[in-house]
Amino acid sequence: MALSRSTRVNFLLGNGHFLSHFYQLCLPPLFLAWQGSFHVSFAELGLAVTLMAGTTAVLQTPVGFLVDRHGARPFLIGGALLMSLSLAAMGLATSFWQILVLAPLSGMGNAVFHPADYAIITGSVATDRVGRAFSWHTFSGNLGFAAGPPVMALLVATIGWRAGVLAVGLLGVPVAFSILLQSRVLQDQMRREARNDAPAVGGRTLLLSRTMLLFFAFYLLGSMAGSGLQAWLITVLHTVKGIELTAASAALTAYLLGVSVGVLTGGWFADGHRRSLAVATAAAIVTSAGLLLVVAVLSLPWFVVIGVMLAAGLAGGCGRTPREVMLKEASPPGQIGKIFGFVSSGLPLGTALTPVPFGFLIDRHHPELVLVLVATILFASLFCLGGARVAARDAAVAVPAE
Repeated sequence: MALSRSTRVNFLLGNGHFLSHFYQLCLPPLFLAWQGSFHVSFAELGLAVTLMAGTTAVLQTPVGFLVDRHGARPFLIGGALLMSLSLAAMGLATSFWQILVLAPLSGMGNAVFHPADYAIITGSVATDRVGRAFSWHTFSGNLGFAAGPPVMALLVATIGWRAGVLAVGLLGVPVAFSILLQSRVLQDQMRREARNDAPAVGGRTLLLSRTMLLFFAFYLLGSMAGSGLQAWLITVLHTVKGIELTAASAALTAYLLGVSVGVLTGGWFADGHRRSLAVATAAAIVTSAGLLLVVAVLSLPWFVVIGVMLAAGLAGGCGRTPREVMLKEASPPGQIGKIFGFVSSGLPLGTALTPVPFGFLIDRHHPELVLVLVATILFASLFCLGGARVAARDAAVAVPAE
C-alpha cells in the first residue's frame, strides 16, 4: 500500500531531524577517547561541543532568510551532507585542532533543519494535519537525543572511536540521498507573492516585532526550565530527597519519556482544537510546573516521585506542539523559515544559559530551590505566551481589508 504524501514528508524530515539531534549528543561519549588520543584538557573538549552548538544557534536565522528566498530543499540536502560528512571526517583527524575546525562545519549544516523543515511541513502537509506533523518532527528529534550517547558509547567500546565516528557520520549520506530522490513530495511554503492579503514586511522588522520577540522569549524560557531540570534533577532528588541515584535517574527517564509521549498527544490535540491552543498550552505548563512544585515541597516515596515526574513530563510535552502551531499561525506567508529559525534559536540559547546558575545554587547549598526556580521560569513563560497571542491578534486586526 502506497504511503500518503504527509506520511512520506514526515518520514523524510523525521530521519534528518533525528540525525540532527543525534549528532549533537554523540560528541560527549568521545571525550575520554579524544583525551587519550590528543592529550587535551576537558575545557578544550567542551569547546568542540560549544563550537558545534553555537554555530547552529547563530546561523539558524540567516539560513531562515535564505530558505524563504530560495526554497528549502537545496539547503536541506546540502545541510544534511555538510553536517554528516564533517562529523565523519572527525574519524580521520590526526590533531585536535582539526576537530575544532570540523565541529562548527557540522554545526553549520545542522543550522538548516529547523528553518527548512518547518517551511516544508507548512507547504507539504494539509492544514488539518500540521499539528501531528510538527509533533512527529519534535518526537524524532527527542529520539535522536536519547539515542546519541548510548549508541556512540557502544561503538567506541566495540570498534573504536575512529571507526565509530566515521560510521555514524556516513549515516547522513543515505538520508540526504533519500531526501533528494523524494524531493518532489517536499513542497515549499506558500510565497507571499501568491497572496495579496498580507502587507510586505521587512525580515528584520518582522523578527523584531513584539509578537516574535515574545515567542522567542517563550521558547527561551521553556528551554531554560527544561535544560535546568535535565541537568540537575538527579542531583536534587539525591541530595535533598535522599532518593537513591538509580531511582533518581529513573525519575529523569520517566520525565523525558512523558515529554515524548506528550509531544505526540499535543499534535493530535492541536489539529482538532485550534481555537483552544493558547488555553491548552497554558494549562499544560501550569500542570507541569505545579507537579514539579509538589516534588519540591512534599516528602514523597521514590516510586511516587517517578510517577509525578512522568506526569509532569507528559503535561509539559503536551504544550510543545501547540506552541509551534501558534507560531505558524502568527507567521506571514513565505516567512516561515526566518521566523522558525529565529524563534527556535532560543532553544539552544536556553540550554546554554541555565546549567551554570543552577549549579551555583547547589554550590551555595540551596539545591532545594532548583525545582522551585524551574517552576517559576515556567510560570513566567506564560506571560510571554499571553503577550505573543495578544500581539499576534493585534497585528492581524491592523491588516487592512482588501
